[in-house]
Amino acid sequence: MLARVWSASLIGIDAMKVGVEVDIAGGLPAIVVVGLPDTAVQESKERVKAALKNAGYAFPIRRVVVNLTPADLRKEGPSFDLPISMGILAASEQVNVQLLEQFILLGEVSLDGSLRAVAGVLAIAATAKQLGMRGIVVPADNAREAALVQGIDVYGFQHLSEVADFLNHPDRYQPLQVNATEELARSPFTGLDLKDVKGQAQARRALEIAAAGGHNLVFVGPPGSGKTMLARRLPGILPPLSFEEALEVTQIHSVAGLLKERGSLVCDRPFRSPHHSASGPSLVGGGSFPRPGEISLAHRGVLFLDELTEFKRDVLEFLRQPLEDGCVTISRTRQSVAFPAQFTLVASTNPCPCGYFGDTVQACTCSPRGREQYWAKLSGPLMDRIDLQVAVNRLKPEEMIQQPKGEDSQTVRQRVQQARSRSQARLQSEGLRCNAEMQSRHLRKWCQLDDTTQALLEGAIRKLGLSARATDRILKVARTIADLAGEEGLQTAHVAEAIQYRTIDRMQ
Repeated sequence: MLARVWSASLIGIDAMKVGVEVDIAGGLPAIVVVGLPDTAVQESKERVKAALKNAGYAFPIRRVVVNLTPADLRKEGPSFDLPISMGILAASEQVNVQLLEQFILLGEVSLDGSLRAVAGVLAIAATAKQLGMRGIVVPADNAREAALVQGIDVYGFQHLSEVADFLNHPDRYQPLQVNATEELARSPFTGLDLKDVKGQAQARRALEIAAAGGHNLVFVGPPGSGKTMLARRLPGILPPLSFEEALEVTQIHSVAGLLKERGSLVCDRPFRSPHHSASGPSLVGGGSFPRPGEISLAHRGVLFLDELTEFKRDVLEFLRQPLEDGCVTISRTRQSVAFPAQFTLVASTNPCPCGYFGDTVQACTCSPRGREQYWAKLSGPLMDRIDLQVAVNRLKPEEMIQQPKGEDSQTVRQRVQQARSRSQARLQSEGLRCNAEMQSRHLRKWCQLDDTTQALLEGAIRKLGLSARATDRILKVARTIADLAGEEGLQTAHVAEAIQYRTIDRMQ
């Protein structure tokens, strides 16, 4: 007898419907899997056989052929264990086949018949809805994640026998319901608080501007000045994720396998901090079958590169195109996959190899040639894409011993949200979310300058040797500063403050 079960395979952060056809015919007992299966899918033959026997079902002592369609699409991962198991039971007439055309099944099977969580369930559930499927059957650990997609029935089970009973007696079971909006609203923020930072008023101001406009930021200063401490507190002052943004972030983390065993909705903005030994593919994504890298996992959140100048130059150059376009495209011989990568880049670095160039207390021991080689790792095009470049100086003795008296993250976050609301009201018609996403045509419309301000900007361009891209980014930062001040138009003071954040484009 022939039976067909529907499942799905991941392609980037999307999914494609896959048919699992099972044929049981005469011949020597064997299980054959065809349709470009990878090693994990090939190994499912032994897992499924043991699981069905241990769950109390009769395994057919005949020739079993499993065909995964379409045949030219590579199938990978253990998520096909469950549909193969149900296909064998359906072909051997041990379960009812009526519901198999209406549901997508996926899940890894243990030898005792229990179901284990798999990656990419949210993307597959979204695909099931788009294809008009009635619902999706997944392991219980993945059920809340799949239920975030409204409009389809989601059933989560612990064991193979429960899935078989559901196919035979569907009236006994109710789909899982999750109110994702309420779940997002009641999720408490557990990040670090800005009130713990001592001093550094200018750096705190730059952090607020970066949060309000989505601008990239780099801190430069001697060891122990608070660069990393400041950067790690940026998520605490960013606006909370909207439901649509949370779904985007959750889908990427689901495909990357970061939601296994625990996954539901990602409620906090991501904060990714790769080590400086990271390779280019680990940063932007890749592999024979591309998976998202650190910049995509930081989508709608923060990518923090500590010790920026310790990263290899060719690795940093991987960031140039994603910083400009907000996405990264991974091309392979068989397929090309696009991953979203709209993140805020925050970086920190010392001003020289010894770390004390320009310090008021400890003298720098580096030669001019050494400092030049140190900063040569940061190319001009990369620094052009960083809107805010802030010097973080050593704390004064009185600042070190006093208790922190700065504003807490909640107070700063309220101002950031107000500024974002002003910018979003202005940018909504263009489909933009923050000032950092503005293009040149938007700057001509919303960043008009009077004669005095224009003369100030022209003088800064000549003195600092700024490129056209750096000039545009000054205007974007000035627009954010005006939003924080509640001003409709750009003032000279707004542009002047934005210019001062470009004074370390190239430190020698």
